[in-house]
Amino acid sequence: MRPSRSFSRLLRYTIPMAFLAIGLGPRVARAQAAAVHWVVEPKTSLAWWQVNPHLNHLWATTCTADPGWRPGEGRSSGWLIDGSALKLPKTGYTNVSDTVHVPVYPRRYVHALCVEAVSGTIDVADTVHWQGIHGAVAVRADALATGEAMRDVLMHQVMNTDRFPEIQFLLDSVTDLTKMGDTLRGRAVGVLTVRGVARASTATVKAFPDSGGMRVLAKFHIPANDLHEYTPGLNSVGLGMNTRLWKDVFFGVDIVLRPPESTASK
Repeated sequence: MRPSRSFSRLLRYTIPMAFLAIGLGPRVARAQAAAVHWVVEPKTSLAWWQVNPHLNHLWATTCTADPGWRPGEGRSSGWLIDGSALKLPKTGYTNVSDTVHVPVYPRRYVHALCVEAVSGTIDVADTVHWQGIHGAVAVRADALATGEAMRDVLMHQVMNTDRFPEIQFLLDSVTDLTKMGDTLRGRAVGVLTVRGVARASTATVKAFPDSGGMRVLAKFHIPANDLHEYTPGLNSVGLGMNTRLWKDVFFGVDIVLRPPESTASK
């Protein structure tokens, strides 16, 4: 029985296409699972910490030049602050818990004004399904500043920044990842090292395209009592931890990731 003319035409079309698909299949799969390597751009990246309750002064940043940040009450002289745009919380020095406005002055826009205090690399094995994410981020501890000179000196002494110059986070994986539009949210799992003390830690993460790169906001939450392990020097200083006034400590980064050749050209 001879095949119909239409069936013959179908064979002539489908057989070459099938071989073409077989040949291109692995290539298409590789394109879908394309890996990327990013580096942290130092001049547009920052780190910060904040205590709860913040008492209107217990916060710090590595990017004090950012126009969206201001030091708290009791700051040193020499700061130029737009008081109408950057108002202090109305709570003053009172003991009011606030775990919502963290950080109290989040960066709104990226400016290349930061000291080069944050470095690191992030690798993603599959940018379609956002799998195989790992890397490392380091922060110069002595670059953290509250805006009050004596307070900053004490902070750096307690953190032993002369012996342990970096705060480090080794990223093992990202879990509970969701995507809405061009924004990714998840939980970064890894090891946080402060003053040489390494502990398994998890940070909430939000990532989205910004300023020609990938902007990543990560936030760690540490019970204040854990500072006894991270920075035992606070035991002799006292402050609000010994009196159990401090409840929580938050630490985070606001970084911009770019390909290596992009950051090298800046």
